[in-house]
Amino acid sequence: MSQRNLLIVCNPSRAEAVMAATSLVKDFAEAGFALFTISDVSIHGLIKCDVESLPQLEVAVVLGGDGTMLRAAEVTREQQIPLLGVNLGHVGFLAEVEKPPLETIVSAITSMSYVIDSRMVLQYSIKREGEIISEGWALNEVTVEREQSSMVELFLEIDGRPISRWGCDGLICSTPTGSTAYAFSAGGPIVWPEVDALVVLPISAHALFSRPLVISPQSEIVVRVDSPEAVLSADSLRKSNLQSGDRVHITKDAHVVKLAHLTNTVFSDRLVAKFKLPVEGWRGE
Repeated sequence: MSQRNLLIVCNPSRAEAVMAATSLVKDFAEAGFALFTISDVSIHGLIKCDVESLPQLEVAVVLGGDGTMLRAAEVTREQQIPLLGVNLGHVGFLAEVEKPPLETIVSAITSMSYVIDSRMVLQYSIKREGEIISEGWALNEVTVEREQSSMVELFLEIDGRPISRWGCDGLICSTPTGSTAYAFSAGGPIVWPEVDALVVLPISAHALFSRPLVISPQSEIVVRVDSPEAVLSADSLRKSNLQSGDRVHITKDAHVVKLAHLTNTVFSDRLVAKFKLPVEGWRGE
């Protein structure tokens, strides 16, 4: 039987995450797994290495919140490694709704009984005077925002056609996964993960028309910067400085991010748990 390799990603600043990782490393090692990490932790039996030297991995267990999940996705996306998130704080949308017993996680991964959920990813490129100067991807959202206190002037095109120019705090392009993150805070709609669509919305625009737009994932979105400067942010992890005339091209990426769940999860239940929605007295069958 070939060696089974597992990635453990945890937030090193959270004692609970490190304690859970220590317990999981012991249990998975006893089950015959080789354990690797990119996190800045020192745990007996856990091999720390950089991204380039990681072996072929079966699954990644992520201990923390959605921020830790997003950082782990940077490592696992190209290998298409499923991420199984264990939420140790507030209820998130990427990890399990409730913190499962650690032995349940070990059992599910050992028996490969977990469920895979594929999530759309965005691809972006920045063009300056016709040349691509930067490119990247995002699971939640790509934003073009003001860098200083004044507004930023942005011009939106979709599929090669002009839509509008806004003086605003910024513009968000979100996946369904990201619709419950920054886009939600800016007044965007909540999109179920199964819906194949993108959300585009300006932030605090000084305009009569500044509604969220729900568009096809086959569309190409172009944001032109008409201010002296702005900044691009992808999942708040990858940032690029922009200048007047820069064009940000955003499309659906060919890759997906795979999330693993211990059981089939219902997004409606996750939504209710996250926002503590009033559902008492419901008499569903």
